[in-house]
Amino acid sequence: QSQPVESGGGLVQPGGSLRLSCETSADYVIAWFRQAPGKEREGVACISRRGEGTYYVDFAKGRFTISRDNAKNTVYLQMNNLTPEDTAVYYCAAGFPLFDTPLRPIEGRYHSWGQGTQVTVSP
Repeated sequence: QSQPVESGGGLVQPGGSLRLSCETSADYVIAWFRQAPGKEREGVACISRRGEGTYYVDFAKGRFTISRDNAKNTVYLQMNNLTPEDTAVYYCAAGFPLFDTPLRPIEGRYHSWGQGTQVTVSP
């Protein structure tokens, strides 16, 4: 099984938008995480295998949207109204679905990680 591959990062001005992509398998639950300089990695959002279930952490609600196109083996993270506090390396991670367990971006639930893509929000 291959690891996820992220793309779409870059430099954007405050208030701008970016869409990250994660090339992965449709067999897995997918989560996005991020790690800002000097901070621990934190969960952002996750999506079920068929895309019918999603979960967002508080700072992502209303600004970020996770989606997937299994025909393209791709998961997306649309990020709007970005602020400098969103500057981080963003990681995509794949995990197996857990029976009767709420969908959450918790690191220990994800076994395969991408290399990350840098997002920088700056004037």
